[in-house]
Amino acid sequence: MIRRVVVGMSGGVDSAVSAHLLKERGFEVLGVFMRNWDELDEAGRCSGEADLKDAEWACLRMGLELRQVNYVREYWTAVFSQFLDDYQQGLTPNPDILCNRHIKFNLFHQHALEQLGADAIATGHYARNSLGNYLERIPADHDTDTARLLIPADSFKDQTFFLAGIPRSALRRTMFPLGNMHKSQVKELATAIGLQRLASKRESTGICFVGKRNFKDFIREVIQSPLPTPRLNTANSIAFCEQYIASRSGQFVDIDSGAVVGRHEGIHQWTVGQRCRLSSFLQPFFVARKDGPSNTIYVAAGHDHPALLSMRMHIDPPHWLCAASERSYLREGSLRCRFRFQHTKPLVECSLSGSPDNSTEHFVHLMAPLRAITPGQYAVFYDDTACLGSARILSADPLSSLHDQTAEMCS
Repeated sequence: MIRRVVVGMSGGVDSAVSAHLLKERGFEVLGVFMRNWDELDEAGRCSGEADLKDAEWACLRMGLELRQVNYVREYWTAVFSQFLDDYQQGLTPNPDILCNRHIKFNLFHQHALEQLGADAIATGHYARNSLGNYLERIPADHDTDTARLLIPADSFKDQTFFLAGIPRSALRRTMFPLGNMHKSQVKELATAIGLQRLASKRESTGICFVGKRNFKDFIREVIQSPLPTPRLNTANSIAFCEQYIASRSGQFVDIDSGAVVGRHEGIHQWTVGQRCRLSSFLQPFFVARKDGPSNTIYVAAGHDHPALLSMRMHIDPPHWLCAASERSYLREGSLRCRFRFQHTKPLVECSLSGSPDNSTEHFVHLMAPLRAITPGQYAVFYDDTACLGSARILSADPLSSLHDQTAEMCS
């Protein structure tokens, strides 16, 4: 029987309302604030301190104990270092997926169960668990394969995309109290129970180590020498950032003609599909492909140039959250499902194909072309009700011409 639940308290309204709902249901609730990043923001403030104060205030209002756990060093190693390595290679990473996989649903999950004596953890994510949002349907044999990550009631706030890489075993001991609620209902409840301060708080979006800066400005700041030993308490955040990525100028090359059409200050400052704003050309150029070894960015003229469109991509071996889908894929060598690589985009019909004897040969075939599929991002797979799993995108095959696009769509 589940009695003691540890809630990851972020200082936001979602985790606070989750803790309230658990307490109302009679669980013994302990709040834990995770410190994953320990740097000053662009205004010289440690934004994590403000979130901690809000988490402390909310727990005090609800009569809950709040503890802290520090994962700064682990976050650096598992998330931030990977983020930097990917950008230096011309890839576009997703640190939110890595954070959930390595920190929140691995280290924190283990700490809660093994060190704090919890029977389960809970988070404020908008997602549902097939075992029940409060694990009320957990099987007696604790079979991990029965747990599935389901799409929440609030499809607009759906966060299953960012949870697509978590360990499947973690679902067996994870509650999502907000799974059947909409954001508006969460804010209304927060106001009703005296948490108006959090209900009116501006939502935290984006990556914690970027803050409010424009992302390209942040990437431009993280320029200098090889990755240093972590110095996590420096007084100047800009000087701190300037230790990370070596800036190396290179060429913009027209993918059709091979002509050099401009210069850039580093491939890490650009992503596939981005407009380059090169002057003196009739059509705008967009990033079609980045070549890390040569430090070249290939650009295509026109927003919907065939080089920006893809119907097939090469992926890492899939990470499966749905055991039944994994078994079917391994048995048949293929799987029909739905796909997205950005959490706000509509789902697209696709098929996965792979060879059980070759762990490197896995592909996603789309039923319709998509623009700017980006290596380093994640392909996330769905059926009608659940997130099935994910895989890192290694490369995407461009449509070589509009004629090829028509031929593929008709085949």
